[in-house]
Amino acid sequence: MLTMESATLDALDLQLLAALEVNGRASFSRLGTVLGVSDQTIARRFRRLSAEAGLRVVALRDGYRLGQDQWMLRFRCAPDSAPAISDALAKRPDTGWIGLASGGTEIVCMTRPRSPGDHDELLLGKLPRTPSVVDIRAHQLLHRFYGGPTGWSKKFGVLTDDQIAALRPHPEPGPGPARIDPDDEPLLAVLEHDGRAGYPELQRATGRSESAVKRRLAALLASGAVYIDIEYHSEAFGFPRAAALWITTAPGALHSVGQALAAHDEVAFASATAGPSNLVTTVVVRDTAALYAYLSGPLGSLAGVQHVEATPFLRRVKQLTYARP
Repeated sequence: MLTMESATLDALDLQLLAALEVNGRASFSRLGTVLGVSDQTIARRFRRLSAEAGLRVVALRDGYRLGQDQWMLRFRCAPDSAPAISDALAKRPDTGWIGLASGGTEIVCMTRPRSPGDHDELLLGKLPRTPSVVDIRAHQLLHRFYGGPTGWSKKFGVLTDDQIAALRPHPEPGPGPARIDPDDEPLLAVLEHDGRAGYPELQRATGRSESAVKRRLAALLASGAVYIDIEYHSEAFGFPRAAALWITTAPGALHSVGQALAAHDEVAFASATAGPSNLVTTVVVRDTAALYAYLSGPLGSLAGVQHVEATPFLRRVKQLTYARP
């Protein structure tokens, strides 16, 4: 189990993060009751985490549940061009996690195209016409082992099963088809910037009644088409280093290795891929020594792993729906 090391943040801060991963729209009162503190304390901690650890609560479309293609892209760039290219990518609504790697000459980017046209415009149009991009490798994500609605802070184990059960949204009618209708776009436009936006604001944005907004949001969440997630700076909790690992396994070991990776504390994301490797993971660690310990220990001991390429990140440019300042 992971342990936090921070000079300014404490166990309650970490509990609040974990609670928001379970239910990002829970009221401060509900959060306080479950965590055993006042709602005023929760409000103060939330503001503090927002200011000091970059905490944001946002709604995300789950491309995996919606049946949309998702890709992990690697761009090699001419020297000094990667920051400008990564910043331009961060402004696109069809990109997710973006990091600068390889000393600042490589960009790793996850895309969330909502239509084949989005994907074609980026991979076949925009990027090949960028002179500073000298190489593009595209890995289609095939099967998610960890990540998405399941957040990394869960691995700190700071909430009890009873607390998690108390935080989960009240049961709604059984999940229907995972789909997003055109009429949902005004609702999602607000929630993708502030996942805790109140119902009056959502009502104004959509022109629907408050009860209709509640029903539609509940249906989107219940079906898995949309989930509420959080982003924050892991360095605030003593984990400033991250890396992408491109893993090749024997074909018969792909699923078992992916499942094993999902259980590793260091792994924040893991997916099977099509491309030069057949697994990609994002790991978060304290320092380079911890990265080496993970590569040579838990990962290196997995049966079926044939090759690993580690790409440490120099800087994280974008998380979820926001560009990092």
